[in-house]
Amino acid sequence: MAISLDKLTGFQHKAVNIRNNRMEVIAGNLANANTPGYKARDIDFKAAMESANYGQRHGMSRTNSRHIEGGTSMMANDIKFRETSQPDTGDGNNVEVQIERNTFLDNGLRYQASLQFLDGKFKGMKKAITGGQS
Repeated sequence: MAISLDKLTGFQHKAVNIRNNRMEVIAGNLANANTPGYKARDIDFKAAMESANYGQRHGMSRTNSRHIEGGTSMMANDIKFRETSQPDTGDGNNVEVQIERNTFLDNGLRYQASLQFLDGKFKGMKKAITGGQS
């Protein structure tokens, strides 16, 4: 019986990729906290996961080995400008450093949890294959 790794780990794999991309976007916000005119950006995790799942169900298939493979990678339209609670500071920058730090930490914890979940899946699969032997 064939084991489909995508069925076993597909959701968590996508979650890890999206959380990684979100960490990069938030890090960019923090790096540009003092850049005049910079607008904070973020990724809506739920919307990005729905987009990734839709892309998987309705993905492109290659009819020729020389064709570019269609994938479910995050597109630029998953990145949106963040709504802020503070008024414009006058220089056009709307990055709220404390909120960015908290969001980064929360996303990092969820990223770590997804990795641990994947690790558990692989350990369970290894245990099933080896019959519980090390």
